[in-house]
Amino acid sequence: MAATFKTLDNKDITNTRTLLHESIPITGTIVSGTYGGATVALGSEPNIKTYSHGMFESVYDYPYLSSSANHIFDLTVGYSSDSVLSGAAQTQNAKKINIYNQMAAVLMGHDVSGNIQKFDEDGNIAGGGTKLDSCMFVNFARLLTKDEIKKGSFSLQLGASASFDSGSTNRTEMNSLITIADTNAATSFKVNSPTGEYGILYGSGSVMPASTPVGLLFYQAGVAVLTSSIWDTYGSDGAAGSGTMDMSSSTNSLTNFLTGATIDAAADYAFRHRLYNLSFNNTTELNSTIYFCRADNSEFNYSSNPTYLSASKMRVKNTTTDDPVSYMTTVGLYSPDNELLAVAKLSEPLKKTPTNELTLRVRLDY
Repeated sequence: MAATFKTLDNKDITNTRTLLHESIPITGTIVSGTYGGATVALGSEPNIKTYSHGMFESVYDYPYLSSSANHIFDLTVGYSSDSVLSGAAQTQNAKKINIYNQMAAVLMGHDVSGNIQKFDEDGNIAGGGTKLDSCMFVNFARLLTKDEIKKGSFSLQLGASASFDSGSTNRTEMNSLITIADTNAATSFKVNSPTGEYGILYGSGSVMPASTPVGLLFYQAGVAVLTSSIWDTYGSDGAAGSGTMDMSSSTNSLTNFLTGATIDAAADYAFRHRLYNLSFNNTTELNSTIYFCRADNSEFNYSSNPTYLSASKMRVKNTTTDDPVSYMTTVGLYSPDNELLAVAKLSEPLKKTPTNELTLRVRLDY
């Protein structure tokens, strides 16, 4: 245990923050091609996990029963109770409303009257902007997003062709693509969400005018919200209101899937089988406290190690007129009541004498 202590002042301590980024690519073959194909029905692939409650499905990078499988994201759809799609006769109507309310309550919060606030196309929650009443939700696994998605790095490409190949050979739905990105989000993100920051997703492509608002991306929550108008409004002819995307064996808009099909079917045909490429950079926030441990010329020239002395004489001195000398190997950080909290080991001993001064930089990461 140390016998000599030196108090660290505020000038000896500083805090830093470092953001580490990792590129995350997700290809359409992983999501709906690698373990599927013409021989496996869409939705029955071994890397797609469905549940008896039918409220969402999970996508893995390997067959989910494998010990090496990693959870990528969850897919689900929903609409608000006052949406034109809502109706008692609709398939899973109550579940779709509950999903929308749950996601909106968590991501958008409540107004002053306690009502759940809807998703808004331009992020102006309190204003009269266009509300997103029916949406598809992509919930990314924390394994991929880490602390948050890096702003301005998100890119999603969806097949937008009216034709549709339910197998994995031709994939004619990829003949035309829509690119969805959080353009300029690094400088224009929103902060009026209970979960933190979010940006507006814009779509562009041959079937969609450039910079068309199509959803929201919540960076800390790791959730992408896509409006159903991506599938309903724009088809292969690019005409607004055409809704000509063919999602199965017959022409169907997402509206038809939202009202007449299960949540799993909508996730399979509208998103998974149309996913061409998805990529973003995640962020890991590394916080550090740096301690500058300074040994002046008159300090720490003697060792507290009992073996430093032999018969009351210093082992490192040959004559009494020699300067004392010590070799630093370890720095200990103690609490105010002298409890050892952290230990830093030097890569090699440092010689300390009255003729030199040392400053050791100790960094604690958390």
